[in-house]
Amino acid sequence: MFLKKNNEGSIIQLSKCIEECDAIIIGAGSGLSTAAGLTYAGERFEKYFSDFIKKYHLRDMYSAGFYSYESLEEHWAYWSRHIYYNRYINSPKDTYQKLLELVKDKDYFVLTTNVDHQFQRAGFDSKRLFYTQGDYGLWQCSVPCHQETYDNEEIVREMIEKQKDMKVPTELVPRCPHCHAPLTMNFVVIIPLFKMKDGIKLTIDMKIF
Repeated sequence: MFLKKNNEGSIIQLSKCIEECDAIIIGAGSGLSTAAGLTYAGERFEKYFSDFIKKYHLRDMYSAGFYSYESLEEHWAYWSRHIYYNRYINSPKDTYQKLLELVKDKDYFVLTTNVDHQFQRAGFDSKRLFYTQGDYGLWQCSVPCHQETYDNEEIVREMIEKQKDMKVPTELVPRCPHCHAPLTMNFVVIIPLFKMKDGIKLTIDMKIF
């Protein structure tokens, strides 16, 4: 259901609906993660990317993700931080946990465009999630020459630890084990999105946003 802003009774009305309903479908986008403290600009961006901001005058994590860096080593220095601070740490606020408390005893399902894995980190059942735009925690071949995806947590953490002067060591640049092309993020951008971690499979001819 949809509730009007500034409706004094909306919270009570929503609470009653949740209590009485048989099933709940949750649609969530970037606003939910922003509410949880995973902001892409301002103080948080400056804290983790001050060197990139100084060199390239970047304004936020979103636009910085599309920037053409000087090398793959620099590209992955940026992206390893982006992934780590948005995928492998808990959100600063407990927004997702509070949402789970509201629906945990209901027959719920989540449809989300978020790629930061925060639903799973908060304890939502992965079998009740459909994340339509990919996952920060997965890489795929940039060609792509095959339809497999690769967990990246271990190498991302190593990139964070070993990067220096805004570059990761060349040997850490991820490459496809089949064709040796660079790996890329498992996002819906301009290439097909392949099967996700929980067995949900998509093969879509994508266009640039």
